[in-house]
Amino acid sequence: MCGRYATTRSAGDLSAIFEAYDETDGRLGPDHNVAPTDPVPVVRLSAEGHRVLAAGRWGFLPHWSRTPSAAARMINARAETVATSRAYAGAFARRRCLVPADGWYEWVRWAGGRQAYYMTPRDGSVLAFAGIWSVWGSGDEERLTFSVLTTAAVGELAEVHDRMPVLLPRERWAPWLAPADDDPQALLVPPAADWLSGLEVRPVGPAVGDVRNDGPRLIERVPLPAAARRGDAGSPAPEELTLF
Repeated sequence: MCGRYATTRSAGDLSAIFEAYDETDGRLGPDHNVAPTDPVPVVRLSAEGHRVLAAGRWGFLPHWSRTPSAAARMINARAETVATSRAYAGAFARRRCLVPADGWYEWVRWAGGRQAYYMTPRDGSVLAFAGIWSVWGSGDEERLTFSVLTTAAVGELAEVHDRMPVLLPRERWAPWLAPADDDPQALLVPPAADWLSGLEVRPVGPAVGDVRNDGPRLIERVPLPAAARRGDAGSPAPEELTLF
């Protein structure tokens, strides 16, 4: 998974969808171009066991990190190693969260250039990425940080990139958040093929490549250049699948 996604629903809408108490205090707005270290909504459990919608910064910081500079390098945690990683294992066992999203971006490099794609539900429903969270710092520096878990891409998504976020259908939300779940690893398998078939792989314009750009135009479908049409007879094979 690359380092960009979109989350545009209001805190009120997300609170209703995820049945969570809103703790964001109006600090978050729609973002069509989320980048590492940006503040975005996450859903986690409070100390009392209730769901809360909180503002988290994308880029996990273990409590022992001396500075926040490592956050941009820890936006994704691999599902295959998260349970044994020194940085992530504790959070995986006790501090799991849901990361609401409208969709995510990937780039494919072809002989003729680079094409951006936006993966999003065809029906406009919300996505929930599997995440883990940590509180780093103290006083004025205290912040909630998180990482998105990734796994091997499957189906049509594998044509765009070899990794994808761990996607949690609604029935996995509660068990993923539950700290007492005995086998959270079982929740990391990809959703069923019919669920995944509800995702659109949409070609979008190059503007999303600049973190300064935002707005609905970033997710609008664009005509796909002939040289970049995946699977077309005679079209060039991708030179590489790249993380942005």
